Amino acid sequence: MNLDLYLSFHLWPTGLWLAFITLLGLVVASFINVVIYRLPLILRREWGEADLPEVSLSWPASHCPSCKTPLRWWHNLPLISWLVLKGACVSCKVKIPLRYPLVELTGGLLALLVAWRFGANLSSLVYLGFALSLLVLAVIDSQTQLLPDKITLPLVWAGLTWHWVFSSSNMFDQAFLGALLGYLSLWSLFWVFKLLTGREGMGYGDFKLLAAIGAWLGAPALIPVVMLASISGLLVALVLKLNAQWQGQALPFGPHLVVGCLVLLIGGQEVAGLLGLASWLEITGWAF
Repeated sequence: MNLDLYLSFHLWPTGLWLAFITLLGLVVASFINVVIYRLPLILRREWGEADLPEVSLSWPASHCPSCKTPLRWWHNLPLISWLVLKGACVSCKVKIPLRYPLVELTGGLLALLVAWRFGANLSSLVYLGFALSLLVLAVIDSQTQLLPDKITLPLVWAGLTWHWVFSSSNMFDQAFLGALLGYLSLWSLFWVFKLLTGREGMGYGDFKLLAAIGAWLGAPALIPVVMLASISGLLVALVLKLNAQWQGQALPFGPHLVVGCLVLLIGGQEVAGLLGLASWLEITGWAF
């Protein structure tokens, strides 16, 4: 099935298409900030921490976390509001965490890069949704070391459904195998490490995240994604070590899996070639 036949994105001028999808990324990323802040609170309340504020993703309305002043619509304009307000609450003048504009900026850049990679079509919108979901997971994991099932598991099924309905049978086979191997590979590594050391080297959320990545990019993509994630993790650990901020404590692996996935998603075969894996993707018939 090809819904592009029923859409007219390909008829849009290139500049208009890129502007539209970048704006869409900025707007969705503004809501992502709400998810990043509230979803861990929702989960912790579900796990029995009753002393936390009761919230949902839609209630209460957006407000300053410090003084609780409700935000007007113009306080929520992506990037613009932060600049106009000079990075502080309009009422209490408490500084707005830099994470908020950085997430919005990242969402806009991801949208632009995905649109450049896939063109003016339905695939750009779908893979943008995937990329922004990964952004949510990366920030939540970096702050709380949680990878919520409420996001990872639907991502697995969404990837499989997308390829079942819209991709070739070969790509669906790769996606199904990717979800299976993505989970089992890290699950096996987890238990080997635990049996050898008596410690847990990663969380169960990492298994599900790699399964979701496999469901979207296919089994052949797992090796370059893990390679890129390992490089990213080593670089971050090195920087923290040089700044005396890392003493061997556990670091979340989810953000690095997200980095590896997004780099491969946008860079494709060219990135795999830089890793020396072009022949691997050719041999395995990567259909992505």
